[in-house]
Amino acid sequence: MTQFILTVTCKSTRGIVAALSGYLADAGCNIIDSSQFDDLDTGLFFMRVSFRSEEGIGLAELTEGLKPVAGKFGMEAEIHDGLRRMKVMLMVSRFGHCLNDLLYRWKIGALPIDVVGVVSNHFDYQNVVVNHDIPFHHIPVTKQNKLQAEARIMDLVESTGTELIVLARYMQILSDRMCTEMSGKIINIHHSFLPSFKGANPYKQAYGRGVKLIGATAHYVTADLDEGPIIEQDTVRVTHAQSPEDYVSLGRDVEAQVLARAIHAHIHRRTFINGNRTIVFPPSPGSYASERMG
Repeated sequence: MTQFILTVTCKSTRGIVAALSGYLADAGCNIIDSSQFDDLDTGLFFMRVSFRSEEGIGLAELTEGLKPVAGKFGMEAEIHDGLRRMKVMLMVSRFGHCLNDLLYRWKIGALPIDVVGVVSNHFDYQNVVVNHDIPFHHIPVTKQNKLQAEARIMDLVESTGTELIVLARYMQILSDRMCTEMSGKIINIHHSFLPSFKGANPYKQAYGRGVKLIGATAHYVTADLDEGPIIEQDTVRVTHAQSPEDYVSLGRDVEAQVLARAIHAHIHRRTFINGNRTIVFPPSPGSYASERMG
């Protein structure tokens, strides 16, 4: 039996769930889990269905058979192979905590992705990447060559078939053009002190103000810097007893965890962009299981 994921976005109306479940049943499919959300503010309906084909019907035939139902309700509907690994490119500068965490999760199968390469504007993590048998691409960025550097990155995206770019603490601002071309396909991570503590040493600024929560935010990248639709967030408590260095260390831990959870949601087709917001459905049973447990 082959596992598939159906994603649906359309205007809310009666009969959508019945039509989709009826189609899958008639096609010899069994639903494993299903999540839906009716946005009363926008009038949009979102749905994600994980299902198995029990009678040998494949992806192409299922997709073709869905067209009459999708047409009737004006759906944006796609069926994905639940076992196919998404092609992901990682980008990093000089802070390696997120990169190292993602490579470990990838290695044990906790993040079932195909890492097609790592791009960096520095050489700090070249050996780490190469030791994982992953292509490393050094693309330096200056004010003078920024457009050429970004063009090289987009050439890599095209040649590798990259479906998702992850900015694992990549400290360069992407152009509006690249953000538009890769809309909904770039995820960034940063601390959650914005907009209160901007610029250099945000953790030291936070320490000076005696904050009690350190957090991280993972979001889709848009032309509005650090203001794209949020996918995942988390916090960790601190007290007066912690030092600024403690803040940084705790912040790195929560950043790595939040970024990994955001990627997990995206690659399993659990995220839907809804204007400036996101719909993030819960994971299917077994989706967190690793190939190498323990």
